[in-house]
Amino acid sequence: MRALSLLPGLCFLLSLSGVVAQQTKGTCTHCPQDAFCVNATHCTCNHGYNSESGKKYFRFRFERCEDIDECKPPISIYCGVNAECQNIKGGFYCHCIAGYKLLSGKPQFKDSNENTCKKITPKTTNGTKEMQQVIEDTETLLINKTGLQDTRNITSTVTEILQKVESDVLNAALAAPDQEIQKVQKSTVAVETQVVTDNCSKRVILKLNAQVNSMEIHCKDVIQGDIQGSSAVAFISYSSLGKIINATSFEEMNEKVYLNSQVVSAAIGPKKITSLSQPVTLSFQHVKVNPTDKKICVYWKSTNEGDRWSKDGCGLIQENKTHTICNCTHLSSFAVLMAFHDQKEDPALTVITYVGLSFSLLCLLLAALTFLLCKAIQNTSTSLHLQLSLCLFLAHLLFLTAIDRTENKVLCAVIAGALHYLYLASFTWMLLEGLHLFLTARNLTVVNYSSVNRFMKWLMFPVGYGVPAVIVAISAASRPHLYGTPERCWLHLDQKFIWAFLGPVCAIFCVNFVFFLMVFWILKRKLSSLNSEVSTIRNIKMLTVKATAQFFILGCAWFLGILQVGPAARVMAYLFTIINSLQGFFIFLVYCLLSQQVQKWFGEIIKSKSESEIYTLSSRFGPDSKPSEVK
Repeated sequence: MRALSLLPGLCFLLSLSGVVAQQTKGTCTHCPQDAFCVNATHCTCNHGYNSESGKKYFRFRFERCEDIDECKPPISIYCGVNAECQNIKGGFYCHCIAGYKLLSGKPQFKDSNENTCKKITPKTTNGTKEMQQVIEDTETLLINKTGLQDTRNITSTVTEILQKVESDVLNAALAAPDQEIQKVQKSTVAVETQVVTDNCSKRVILKLNAQVNSMEIHCKDVIQGDIQGSSAVAFISYSSLGKIINATSFEEMNEKVYLNSQVVSAAIGPKKITSLSQPVTLSFQHVKVNPTDKKICVYWKSTNEGDRWSKDGCGLIQENKTHTICNCTHLSSFAVLMAFHDQKEDPALTVITYVGLSFSLLCLLLAALTFLLCKAIQNTSTSLHLQLSLCLFLAHLLFLTAIDRTENKVLCAVIAGALHYLYLASFTWMLLEGLHLFLTARNLTVVNYSSVNRFMKWLMFPVGYGVPAVIVAISAASRPHLYGTPERCWLHLDQKFIWAFLGPVCAIFCVNFVFFLMVFWILKRKLSSLNSEVSTIRNIKMLTVKATAQFFILGCAWFLGILQVGPAARVMAYLFTIINSLQGFFIFLVYCLLSQQVQKWFGEIIKSKSESEIYTLSSRFGPDSKPSEVK
């Protein structure tokens, strides 16, 4: 009976333990984050996660569950056309790319069958009343200013017009942010504005058109980090502004230029910026079709010294007979336009160049052979002359044969780089010539003259060929696209890239000029304290002649090329071409024909050849025949 009385209590305990066991099933205390317990013995990662070991079930206490990136291989979820996958912790979702949206209006989806991403078409209007009024006022302003004749006020008037129109257009666009795109076109002015209010989620690149011109700008540059408010960009084209201001205000007046496009203006608001993170691309339609002219991309530069056209920060990308595409790194209140440069070749200069360089090549070849074969003059100075002659010979030969090979852009760039290197190497050897001349003059009567030769032998080849290689390598690595122009295989003038050549040239010219002055100062001092030693007098006189020739041949010729600006440009061009094309002849004359040792060597060669001919003739007519009897 007692056992029967305890039976209900035992049943209650058993049932209670069953409930507890049922409640604790599947809850393990040792499972890591993003995992759950299975059968109270093992752990497994949540959906969207994988264990670090790769096992589905595990007991290891320090196992980790890692998120599966469904958007990358090997899974690579396909969301459909105009959509992309976005990974999140434990899963993923799909969304439409910038410029597209779901017809359902939902921000995201998971099944590609739900993908109905359609392109967003911005709402375009013909402009609010405010915008229409701004353009009408601008047109009236341009008509009244077209007859302006006072050249002193022209540039300031243009600046006032540009700044006023840009400000008024941006204010009108920002006053109606619901009008995403506004377009207004009159007979003399056309404008398009775009307002961005969505942090560039719809568009990455904004393209604006006005009349026959267009502009592309990065959306991030328009919002300028302002992700909450509204930002606007305006593109304005003026078809009659060129009548007020033409190319007479171009800052490089050594070039004959004329306006060959409409003037355009680009501005961003409400904040004013002076530079862009990425260049703006501008496309212009030509007013006149002249494919032989040079295209120049310029902008309206406002400074304290005056307002004028400038090409700083603007470069030419592409061109054809009807259009030119430019890149510019700034906007603000500046106008961007394209000017053409009429650059016709002078046939007389061409003839002088080719005839002179051909003759120079012959003289350089003769000079190099003389330096190699004449043992009487072989020393450090001769080695410098030889390297200079070889570099000039190769540079002139490449110039004559390949300067116009512009059909293949890659080949043209290689030719331009080779010319850059060879001419820089020539200048470097000119610098070493000047250094050696100075050291020779300083040590002319010093016992340790041999130390000069040892120093030059150790220095000349690393400097003569290494320094130009470093300059060209840095230039090619920084701006490889500026090697080669549409007309010539040479350095491009845009972005001041030509200074990669002119900079070292000017530096070498200045250093050689200092060497020249110091040589004459040393010679003057030595002449005043000189004894009556004839050999020393001859050495000093010859050194003086060579110093003068060195400065004239290796310095002044190229200095004339730098001076080709202004009204004297044509005269300087002729002087530069004549002197530079005869450079090889001058080197052969000064270092070979005027050298007594070389003259003696030439005489021995002629004498040896004459004796050989006499011997040949005498052997033909017999040993008893005299030379005078042979006729």
